[in-house]
Amino acid sequence: MRWISPRRLNRVGLLNMNRRNVDYIARYNDRSAFPLVDNKLKTKLLAQDHEIATPALIQVVTQQHEIRHFREAVAELDGFAIKPAKGSGGKGIIVLSHREGDDFVKASGARVSVTTIERDLSNILAGLYSLGGTPDVAIVEKLIRCEPSLARHSYQGVPDIRIIVFKGYPVMAMLRLSTQASDGKANLHQGAVGVGLDIATGKPLNAVQFNRPVYEHPDTGKDFSDISIEDWRNMLVTASRCYEATGLGYMGADMVVDASEGPLLLELNARPGLAIQMANGRGLLPRLQHIEGLKRVHLTPEKRVNYAMEAFDLSHQLL
Repeated sequence: MRWISPRRLNRVGLLNMNRRNVDYIARYNDRSAFPLVDNKLKTKLLAQDHEIATPALIQVVTQQHEIRHFREAVAELDGFAIKPAKGSGGKGIIVLSHREGDDFVKASGARVSVTTIERDLSNILAGLYSLGGTPDVAIVEKLIRCEPSLARHSYQGVPDIRIIVFKGYPVMAMLRLSTQASDGKANLHQGAVGVGLDIATGKPLNAVQFNRPVYEHPDTGKDFSDISIEDWRNMLVTASRCYEATGLGYMGADMVVDASEGPLLLELNARPGLAIQMANGRGLLPRLQHIEGLKRVHLTPEKRVNYAMEAFDLSHQLL
């Protein structure tokens, strides 16, 4: 892996926010599709309709009186995750890894009582974590058990993979690793590590934390160079299929690798951030323009992935 400066990124086609908003989000994303991806429950139901694998749904809490059924829903579970449907930036997400007596335990080791969880559910419904503070619903999902070889590179939280999909083609990807600074969340702005991934192979290219180069995880001490993503091509195909499901031309697909289920879709983003370029050490613009210049598009997710893996293979070209 090697560090590439912001100056060089500009020379190799750094996509800035204004151009992203005008030339790609506004041009290729119909606003009517935004509610489908701004709401995690709608995204999950849409994915199910298109046979795209997501973490199993345990309960949806839509009204305060439904909270009383929560204890029954999780009575036989050792762990699970709770998410606000309209939350952003990881706010309001609760991940409970196992049970100790009557309490559940977070990955950090903090014990959480069922009464506390029920209060958190009430806060979610009240819109504490939603955009604009509007009333929300709470999603209770099956706990993701990350594939072990990947989990060892992250601190407490589950690592995820962000894939930028343009016109159905996966054009850039990064692995996000939680850290102590990010409080176990895979959020780059909070201090998670972003590891750029080669579209052709899924192998690491470059890594940053707070937009500065890093070569090993600040908490686990693991070197990033031996990272390997299992079932990489299948993950890209899953991300590509979200194009037909949503109709969004420019989006971010957030994926995880579950130890037993394989690649799963976590959520979709119609306004994906640009830090993925720093993680990859190269700009998005040349790849986006390359896809825009195709005279004949590929009509299936599999063919689009095959094309992207060849076109963006860093072993024989510079895009």
